[in-house]
Amino acid sequence: MRCVLTVALIFGLSGCTASPQSQSASSSSPLAAAERLIDAFYSFDPVPLRAALSNAPASQAQIIFYQGWAEGANYAVLKRQPCRRNSPDEVSCEITVQDDLIAALGTGYWVTDTFHLSLRAGRIVNVRTSSNDPPDFEEALDWLKLKRPDLMKGPCKGFFARGPTPQACVKAVVKGFAKYRATRLNA
Repeated sequence: MRCVLTVALIFGLSGCTASPQSQSASSSSPLAAAERLIDAFYSFDPVPLRAALSNAPASQAQIIFYQGWAEGANYAVLKRQPCRRNSPDEVSCEITVQDDLIAALGTGYWVTDTFHLSLRAGRIVNVRTSSNDPPDFEEALDWLKLKRPDLMKGPCKGFFARGPTPQACVKAVVKGFAKYRATRLNA
């Protein structure tokens, strides 16, 4: 009888010791899947990123383009927050980066990108991104589209939607941002 009580106590306590933190560390948890996706993105290797996006086919073109864009703009991670669950079906991951785009604008401000992952049955089924770009970013991009419409037909064709040359695109945009900044300084 004592042996049965000891075994029951051990099993009962083992069920009580599983904390959300230990569950989030599980390699099959949604948080672990989210962290793997972020690792794959910043590896700048599209093969593991495609694998991480295998259940999110509608997100693949945009996120793979963005990976090439990030690589071409020399994204360097300054601060990576742990991914967090916002709801049972959504995880977000915030990463602050230093990059050539913002450096060309000379704002002295580094951007935090947020990856928003939608989950179904513990699998990533959709990924979208947002960032806290400074106002200068959108102004410079609009200026560039107006002054250099050839970019959208050339290296930036398919901008963030299956575009074939994200690295060439971002390098052209960085040069354009530097010209934008020069016109603003000379105005």
